Amino acid sequence: MKIYTRTGDEGETGLFGGGRVAKDHPRVAAYGDVDELNSAIGVARAAQPAQVFDALLESVQRDLFAIGGHLATPDPEKVAKALAKAELSDERITEFERVMDEADTELPPLRAFVLPAGTPKATALHLARTVCRRAERSVVHLAREDRVPALFVVYLNRLSDLLFTLARLANHRDGAGDVTW
Repeated sequence: MKIYTRTGDEGETGLFGGGRVAKDHPRVAAYGDVDELNSAIGVARAAQPAQVFDALLESVQRDLFAIGGHLATPDPEKVAKALAKAELSDERITEFERVMDEADTELPPLRAFVLPAGTPKATALHLARTVCRRAERSVVHLAREDRVPALFVVYLNRLSDLLFTLARLANHRDGAGDVTW
């Protein structure tokens, strides 16, 4: 199979399950931003592999791949079936919160704004956090126009908090600490 099809040369793209939309359609923007987030997390993982939270970030990447696939699928029946397969649930949100709560016991209290700086791992996590916020905004925008599982918005919101916490933790564990404003 070739990577190029030439079917998008006129500014449209095909959706999974059929149909074509403009490449700047909110659905395409949403799954594109989720894809970019997935890549940003990959960069963060590569910045300093074998950290305690590497397995968690890999599972997040798998979740994001599933979310992006669902966003590229406008058919609600296909989305429901795929969601069941992906095992995305409120339990993942609870896991994120548990990890953040545990990290907070290790981190100094937050008393100032934190600049996205420090170690390569931390700065990559901060970058992933900002991409996550954009993906969240894109998914919220799409949800105003079309059906999007509410869990996706909650997931992305909590994930950005998690990425912020992991960035702080990466700096802390490497002795860099927070770079405050």
